[in-house]
Amino acid sequence: MSTLPNKQENVLASKLWFSKDMLYILLQDGREIGVPLLWFPRLRKATMDQLNELRLLGNGVGIHWESIDEDISVAALL
Repeated sequence: MSTLPNKQENVLASKLWFSKDMLYILLQDGREIGVPLLWFPRLRKATMDQLNELRLLGNGVGIHWESIDEDISVAALL
């Protein structure tokens, strides 16, 4: 049993943006992460307008894209 706190439980997104091949997320604690769109086929196939139509869930715990039916947990990216 670990006595260390699970820091991934408190990971919250505050801002998202895209490049041609990457999704970038600014976390509320100041860290920035980038993940390849190849990991998410629906995001990779989406238009830039669709990508920008996102909603942060649970104060930044997750990200939702209604038009492409995609949800991502921010903690799972770590």
